[in-house]
Amino acid sequence: MNARIAHSDDPSWVLSTAKEFLASEPVLHNLVLSLLEARVALPEPGRYWVATEQGKITGVVFQSPLTVPATITPMQPSVVAAMVDAIAEAGVALPGVNGDAATAACFAGQWTERCKAAATPFMGTRIYELLEDGEAPNVQGKLRRAVATDRRLMVDWTRAFSVEAGEDASQVEGRVDRLLAAGQLWIWDDREAVSIAVNRDPAERVTRIAGVYTPPGLRKRGYATACVHALSKHLGDAGYRCMLYTDLANPTSNSIYRRIGYRAVGEALRYRFE
Repeated sequence: MNARIAHSDDPSWVLSTAKEFLASEPVLHNLVLSLLEARVALPEPGRYWVATEQGKITGVVFQSPLTVPATITPMQPSVVAAMVDAIAEAGVALPGVNGDAATAACFAGQWTERCKAAATPFMGTRIYELLEDGEAPNVQGKLRRAVATDRRLMVDWTRAFSVEAGEDASQVEGRVDRLLAAGQLWIWDDREAVSIAVNRDPAERVTRIAGVYTPPGLRKRGYATACVHALSKHLGDAGYRCMLYTDLANPTSNSIYRRIGYRAVGEALRYRFE
């Protein structure tokens, strides 16, 4: 039976309609689920598509802001084909796609055929979940929450992280202010701030650690490892499941997170459409 595709510009409707589906795989669906919850809290124009087969939700596509690539949940190839047809028939020109590696590859292939476009993969990531105790890094310093007096440094470091990661750095100050207000920006302090990390809003008791950054002159001392380990323990003790994404091209980050108890649970891939 072919999937039926519903389109909406209302993230609240998508979240309520697809909540059971998204909650069924809270780690693999975390990015879409947390993005939807963020859009409900902080509205911004967006497009959303929900696939249904025999009364059950089988896939979600998220695009917001309207100029960024779509983020997708894992889906079966037949659902991907129906999604691509629906989006293309609506006249939407997606700039790219991001999601589960197999699904993203299938989506990119279908899109190039349907829209006579080119698709270029440009970033592979591995999805990790904290599943074991791992080893505690023997590193000087301690974890603390960033406070208002750290703001200027946090803005500078968050901007530097965004530039290194190839992300949009235009809204850094507002992002830092929201993180400070929510108590979600963390510092590893060794007599001064030496590394930072962020924990995103929990979704279905899963929280994503992101924005891990150490200035170039302070790297290779274990500060980022210690920061993520301590933050993960803090969040785990509070009852949350911790996850994060790493760049597959960065062997260092993949190895250090494994040492502190993170285990790979999936892979994701980004494509650019031209």
